[in-house]
Amino acid sequence: MEKGSSELVAGSPGMLSTGWFDPIETAVRHRVREFIEALVAAELDEALGRVRYQRRPGTPDRVGGTAGYRHGQRERQLLGSFGPVRISVPRARLTGADGTNREWRSEVLPRYARMTKQVEALIAGAYLSGTNTRRVRRALGALFKGAVSKDTVSRTWRKVQTDWEAWCHRSLAEEDVVRLILDGTVVRARLDRKATSISLLVVLGIRRDGQTVLLAVRNMGGESEAAWRSLLDDLVSRGLPAPGYVIIDGAAGLEKALSLVWPEALVQRCTVHKHRNLLAHAPERLEISADYNGMIYAETPKQIEACRRSFIRKWRLRCRAVADSLQEAGDQLFTFTRLPDSQWRSARTTNAVERLHEEFKRRIKTQTVLPSAETAAMLFWALLASGQITMRKVNGWQTLAEKPIAQCIDLAA
Repeated sequence: MEKGSSELVAGSPGMLSTGWFDPIETAVRHRVREFIEALVAAELDEALGRVRYQRRPGTPDRVGGTAGYRHGQRERQLLGSFGPVRISVPRARLTGADGTNREWRSEVLPRYARMTKQVEALIAGAYLSGTNTRRVRRALGALFKGAVSKDTVSRTWRKVQTDWEAWCHRSLAEEDVVRLILDGTVVRARLDRKATSISLLVVLGIRRDGQTVLLAVRNMGGESEAAWRSLLDDLVSRGLPAPGYVIIDGAAGLEKALSLVWPEALVQRCTVHKHRNLLAHAPERLEISADYNGMIYAETPKQIEACRRSFIRKWRLRCRAVADSLQEAGDQLFTFTRLPDSQWRSARTTNAVERLHEEFKRRIKTQTVLPSAETAAMLFWALLASGQITMRKVNGWQTLAEKPIAQCIDLAA
């Protein structure tokens, strides 16, 4: 070796110096095979009721009088956090009470298992962190010595689909939901070999204890009345109790669907979405923001009412489109004033679901186009199910059990 060059560690990936060599890690990995084989052998000893070469007490020497018999071994390769390892798995046949024989199956090492569940969780977690299958393979290549291929990542991801399908059809009858937040987001997915923009419809629920939970996420082809109606009907069919309070972004199709499915629910238009609508009409953006925020974030319903009257009078003269846009929302923009003021912060916007949209798009930005519409919805769910994204309790949850007052502010201008 030339002077000044770094000495390589045998079997190490890449150009790593001896400073990276860990004798403890190496020794542990060398003992893994022996430990796994001993674990499986002990499981078989328990199933047969005796160790290898030992006859069962009180039974004749012939095979028919035993609980079963061993018959050789087979080689298996297993990938774990310790890396890939080849092990010898014993084979045996068990004799049932009716005299029939069956092949023994290990519960410690299930049939066809190629990797441990910890590795599957690691691969899925790396994928959910916002990278693609090829980058996951490269990132985990050093740890698993090349045993993780692109196809391995894809197979692991497909296993997540089983849990996803069960989640989509689970019963919602036990969900003590008092508030819903409904919104859609647009992502790029591949349909018929073309990159297409699709809408994911998302439903968040607020339980009585204040915890935010994901109830549904689905690609319905758009945000039309029919799309939302289909999603809401599915929630009802799975037993979701009628919510008392619903926050929406103001989409016409969603409003119509809500009026048909839950006509008694109080509807709150998102104040942030309405602010954006007003800015689209306003010639003086800074001034309108000050007026609007002063109205929405006033401390009492009476102050909100006074600010609203002032806002309408002022902007009818300066830019009638702004005043008309505010009036279009009607009393749904101020439904939050019917709740205890401790809930106002969380009850007037769809920010909870908007934050999920932003985090979801941040995680998938390296993929540009998702493989399919189904994958997009499943990935959104998996980010929450795996703990990659967490949701906290809403502000003012202690008063969620209180009933809204009968009337919000007086909207007569």
